[in-house]
Amino acid sequence: MRFLRLLFLAAAVGALAPAARAEIKMHELFGDHMVLQQKVENTVWGTADAGAKVTVTLTKGDKSDAATATADDKGKFLAKLPPAAAGTGYTLTVAAGNDKVTINDVAVGEVWVCSGQSNMEWRFNLLRGGLDMAEKAVNKNIRLFTVPKTAVAEPQAHVRAGAPYETKWLESNKDNLFTFSAVAAYFGKHLQPTLNVPVGLIHTSWGGTPAEAWTSKEALAGNDEIKHYLGKKEQMIKAAAGKGLNPHTPSSLYNGMIHPILNYSVKGAIWYQGESNAGRAAEYRTLFTTMIEDWRKAWKSDLPFMLVQLAPFHDGDAHGVNYAELRDAQLYSTTKLPKVGMAVITDVGDLFDIHPQHKEPAGQRLALAARALAYDQKIEYSGPTYKSHKIEGDKVVLSFDHLGGGLVARGRVLYGFTICGEDKYFYPATATIKGDTIEVSCEKVSKPVAVRFGWSNFPVCNLFNKANLPASPFRTDDFPLVTATKK
Repeated sequence: MRFLRLLFLAAAVGALAPAARAEIKMHELFGDHMVLQQKVENTVWGTADAGAKVTVTLTKGDKSDAATATADDKGKFLAKLPPAAAGTGYTLTVAAGNDKVTINDVAVGEVWVCSGQSNMEWRFNLLRGGLDMAEKAVNKNIRLFTVPKTAVAEPQAHVRAGAPYETKWLESNKDNLFTFSAVAAYFGKHLQPTLNVPVGLIHTSWGGTPAEAWTSKEALAGNDEIKHYLGKKEQMIKAAAGKGLNPHTPSSLYNGMIHPILNYSVKGAIWYQGESNAGRAAEYRTLFTTMIEDWRKAWKSDLPFMLVQLAPFHDGDAHGVNYAELRDAQLYSTTKLPKVGMAVITDVGDLFDIHPQHKEPAGQRLALAARALAYDQKIEYSGPTYKSHKIEGDKVVLSFDHLGGGLVARGRVLYGFTICGEDKYFYPATATIKGDTIEVSCEKVSKPVAVRFGWSNFPVCNLFNKANLPASPFRTDDFPLVTATKK
């Protein structure tokens, strides 16, 4: 009986005791070493007790900025901090009642999303001499975050925790960089010193994946040319029931690797992808521009977007044109949409390796494009791009934008040009720089119609400007593309 009375008393006391308080839980992007975007409001979000008043404070020295929010009936809260000055040494605290979360070593600066397929994912530890390269890329004012690979059927609120990446911000040191995206790291290396503020790199990529996987269901549905992917999505989801979703599934990576970070304020995005869409290159003109606009709408910003044009690669046939047509679609995006820049890397490809070892040119040229288009620096950021042409007898005279101080051939003669007549059969052509123009001709073509440059999977071409940036492959014609009927 005495035992039963004690048990009853303990139960009664327990019933009168206050309920255990729920801990504040922050979204995965909030942690030590994080970087907040300067010059804009920053959204801070997580969960607490339902109905709790949450106070968010960003402190540096004796200066603090604060914002408040009330958790909804599911405990979710979202507060908006006012813009903060660039720098390091901030502390972010989130308090609700007696609960408080403190986040240390917070920086304010520039935040960039780094996405795509394997050439963006490619880490220093996969490069020859990668440890030495990583050590040379170290910059204490750069912070790193990698989103784990997640392919799901519906948009997610959280970044999935999971190996092999730690779901937290990391400092830029040799060990952390060794397993981080080399292109993203080189982008940061060349961008940060020119801005002189901290830079945060959010890496979210997955090798071998197509652009439709990174595009929302709503964006795909809104365009007649690419809405066929919705049917493919449903088929793949059904086939994958209980097995985990294939990362090729349309919208799956947008749902799992882009949607969870959309509340986070960022400056822009860098992108290295296209190999998986090369067989459908003509369609990529629509798909890729739709994806960019989709991300801009989702982030509610103009989101400057810098891409790497595909490197030379045989793709089963060095003289094939799938990669050429994909590069053309990438070039098209820079003319179709504002604040889209492109890093051309025709000089660093590998005939037999789809993952060229030289990653720094891609990162450096992405940084040039970002400096010009996102930060309005008055620099030359692109190699020559085709502007217009005129036919003069048996010659075609080409004009260019981005002269960069003048056109030059890297080598004794200029090569990489082909020309055709009315039969549309392209012959290797002689090309000569004439001031700011190039004259192209061929003795087999007396009445030229069109010129192409670098038009193959593995182009061998050497047109640069004096800023030492390679020209983008291009065509003067609008002939039907080989990949036009492929979906």
